[in-house]
Amino acid sequence: MAGNIHLEIVTPESSVVSEDAQIVVSPGSLGDFGVLIGHTPFLTTLRVGSVRYVDSDGKERSVFVSGGFAEALPDKVTILAEAAERRRDIDLERAQTALERAQKRIEEKGMDDINYARAKAALTRALYRLNVVKDKI
Repeated sequence: MAGNIHLEIVTPESSVVSEDAQIVVSPGSLGDFGVLIGHTPFLTTLRVGSVRYVDSDGKERSVFVSGGFAEALPDKVTILAEAAERRRDIDLERAQTALERAQKRIEEKGMDDINYARAKAALTRALYRLNVVKDKI
């Protein structure tokens, strides 16, 4: 089925993406999922990762998301993310520093479970931000 689907990615602070796409691939909590025009409606939770899509001109794009929810309708995908950043908005140096800081924290001895989980979550976010930047999409 030919045609575009409208993609909205919003955070509590702003609208990050509002454009038509040929296909949207998102990091669902149970695995990545893809949506094309005419998709069966569904609602799901998201994990940290990158939303990849092909815009209406055929150019591949990538947006970092830090959890949230996605709703797919036959003509629209709405992503309500805790945080989201387009590739051009990610500060490479800051992401690299966050990665190094998280790695050091994970290597610490005697860390309790809560702090370990926080450090691991920070590491995951930093890795996905860096992957979005290095994807060159």
